[in-house]
Order: sequence, then structure tokens, then C-alpha cells
Amino acid sequence: MSLSITGDAAADQLLTDDPFALLVGMLLDQQIAMETAFAGPAKIRERVGTLEPAEIAAQDPEAFEAVFRQTPAVHRYPGSMAGRVQAVAVAVRDTWGGDASAIWTQGSPDGAEVLKRLKALPGFGDQKAKIFLALLGKQYGYEGRGWREAAGDYGQPGHRSVADITSPETLTKVREFKREQKAAKKAAQSG
Repeated sequence: MSLSITGDAAADQLLTDDPFALLVGMLLDQQIAMETAFAGPAKIRERVGTLEPAEIAAQDPEAFEAVFRQTPAVHRYPGSMAGRVQAVAVAVRDTWGGDASAIWTQGSPDGAEVLKRLKALPGFGDQKAKIFLALLGKQYGYEGRGWREAAGDYGQPGHRSVADITSPETLTKVREFKREQKAAKKAAQSG
């Protein structure tokens, strides 16, 4: 397994090797380009020196926010997103023993249970949790019973989300799908 989301080999390798990095990338994936969001964990690790949940949770909040503000910024909303990353780090440290992969491995959970666990994390609403579950199932080796059903539309074949990005070409297809969805929603609202 080797993820190919960011277009940066080192950032993609970090996502492949470090479940917490992947979780943070998903958390950052809002209101910025997908590849920028998923490159965020590499920027954080480079600037802080670690991506260990306990270490991230223990960072001084103001200093950690400054890490997000450095150019190039980790996220367009550095204050709120730095706080969310630290909140997820606290949850992984305190609830999952510092091991993000325990969210989808501890006790061999089925898809519905993993979805429930993801939705319990700070910053993970229903849609984000379903997309991340689809990413785990489609590309990260998670095989829990019922994961496709629990992930909803994101678990189905197609190019709907980051779960379906495996190359620059599939990134383009996902972007086209999102544009079409946005246009359809806008048309429905105005008509």
C-alpha cells in the first residue's frame, strides 16, 4: 500500500506510514485544496520535529498556532485548525493510547463501529467520518465488515472524494465530480 494524494512523494509516504498523519490530513481537508490539506502533516512534522500525538497534544497552543502560520501556511485558518489538530491529538493520546490506527483496529471493529469512533473525534462530522472510512477501506487495508455500507456513497466505486485519489488523473476526476455536485446543488437552490 502506498498513498498518492499530495503530489509530494515524502508527504505521501508519511501518510502511508503514519496513521495519525493520515487522520490529521483528513481533519485539515476543509476549505483548502485536498493535496494541500494532506501535505499539512508533513509540514507540521518538519516544523515541530514530531507528529507523535502526545507531543502534539502537549505543545503550547500559541506556539503550535505559529507553526500553522509559517509560510507556506499549513491551513488558511491557522488558529482554529491548529486547535483542532491538538484536540484530535489529545483524543488519540487519551482514548486510543497514542495509536491512531487503534480507532479502526482495536477489537476488530466493523464499519459501523469505526464510523462511530471517527464521529466521536473533534472536527469529524458525519461526512468527514464517512470519507475517512472510505479512504481506510479503499486504500489503507481496512477490511471490517460493512465498511462500504457505513461509508455511504463514499464507499461506492467512482471518483467522489479523497478516498478515490490514487494519481494526478484521479485527483482531476474527483475535482470534476465535486464541481458537478456543487453546480447541481446551486441549481437546485436557485430553481
